[in-house]
Amino acid sequence: MLVIPVLDFKGGVVVHATGGDRSHYLPIETALSPGRCDPVSVALGYRALHAFPAMYVADLDAIAGGAPNREAVSATSSALPDIELWVDDGRPPSAAHAALSDRRLRYVIGSESLGAISSLEAMPPGSPHAAAKPGILSLDFRGNDFLGPPDLLVRPDLWPETMIVMTLGRVGSGAGPDFERLWGIIARAEGRQVIAAGGVRHVADLEALAAIGVAGALVATALHSGQIKAGDLERVAGL
Repeated sequence: MLVIPVLDFKGGVVVHATGGDRSHYLPIETALSPGRCDPVSVALGYRALHAFPAMYVADLDAIAGGAPNREAVSATSSALPDIELWVDDGRPPSAAHAALSDRRLRYVIGSESLGAISSLEAMPPGSPHAAAKPGILSLDFRGNDFLGPPDLLVRPDLWPETMIVMTLGRVGSGAGPDFERLWGIIARAEGRQVIAAGGVRHVADLEALAAIGVAGALVATALHSGQIKAGDLERVAGL
């Protein structure tokens, strides 16, 4: 199973995401990077914990329509040349080339940022389009509401090989993953790689996700709090 640490960028620093209410996110305090919340320090703290193959970056300013944290993304990529960054900065699929030119980056298409399904019909996220690697689609949910074009949920032909199922209300909440929703997406995903996002508390959650066919999980709070430790990461890597 893939465990993918999360870096939430806001105002040039890493913030602690809780409950999906981005206006209240504060600079992170973590034992992985004592006294430091800058992107490179936190990313290196993750890297010291485990040899993660990838990290997920949410550029919260850009997603909200503000100035993107491009310098933070670039600095993080340069500091970790052996790690792939999955970057969601709210841009439409057609802007992939302008947003990402580094071959170590993968573009995440967040459903909450899609104005219409036609942008995916014109440029399927499973194709390499202008970026060096295939895109990733994030299906974003807040409570029972799907954030994005409703037809996207019934158009698996537009889904790429890697999918994120993001339950924003469970991010940093300690509420546990949304197993029912994940299972529903897996049932329609036709063998695609489904990544869980939101609510992972401990290694038992990772094991339970693997048992229902989830390929990986985005994790932040449980890593910063030490609820998931280096030994746990080594064990679940073989699931």
